[in-house]
Amino acid sequence: EAAMKKNILIEVLSGQEICIYADVNMFSTIIRNLVANAIKFTNGNGGVTIQIKQEKGFCKISVKDNGVGIPKENISKIFRIDSNVSTRGTDGEKGTGLGLILCKEFIEKHGGKLWVESESGKGSNFVFTLPLFSA
Repeated sequence: EAAMKKNILIEVLSGQEICIYADVNMFSTIIRNLVANAIKFTNGNGGVTIQIKQEKGFCKISVKDNGVGIPKENISKIFRIDSNVSTRGTDGEKGTGLGLILCKEFIEKHGGKLWVESESGKGSNFVFTLPLFSA
C-alpha cells in the first residue's frame, strides 16, 4: 500500500529457485522490515529492487533503493541498540529505529550476516545472507 501511494516500483530479481534454512516468521519479518524501510526512504516514483542469489553456501538477498541514503556518520549506529537513530521518511513516515536491530538479531541467529552500503542522496543497499538448506 505504501509503495502504491508513493508510486514506487518494486522489482524482484532471482535467477533460480533457492532453498534456505530459516524460521518462516523471522524471515518474513526481515523482508517486511527491509522493504518497508526502502519504501519509506524512497521518494515518489522511485524504485526498490530485491535481488536473490546463491553465493558460497549462502543465499544472498539485497534490498536496494534509490532513495535518500544514509549519512556516513549514521551507518555505524543503525544496527546498535545503544544509539537509537530514527529518521523520518520522505513523506514524514515515523519509525522507532528498532527494526534494523531486530533484523540483525534474527539474521545472526540463523548464522547469517547483515550489512549496508549507502550514500547520501543516492540510496541504500541492505544485504544479508542466510545458510542454504541442505537435505
